[in-house]
Amino acid sequence: MIKISICFGSACHLRGAYNVLNAFRTLIDKYQVPSEIDIEGDFCQGKCTEGVVIKVNDEIITNVAKEKVYDIFMEKVLGGKQH
Repeated sequence: MIKISICFGSACHLRGAYNVLNAFRTLIDKYQVPSEIDIEGDFCQGKCTEGVVIKVNDEIITNVAKEKVYDIFMEKVLGGKQH
């Protein structure tokens, strides 16, 4: 199981956290991996100037925009290969 936490603190919210969440949801549905992903909202990862901040398992990734979600998903969820 891969755990993805998306920060919804004020700074990340203003930088598009909901767009990031929706992009992940779209990819989870497209690649039919909902049982392999635990996606959740989180509050303040302590890197407010680097938002949107997400955590994939224990790895913090900063400056995430919806345009970056596909690459992150391919690398961290699908392991660099198409499902």
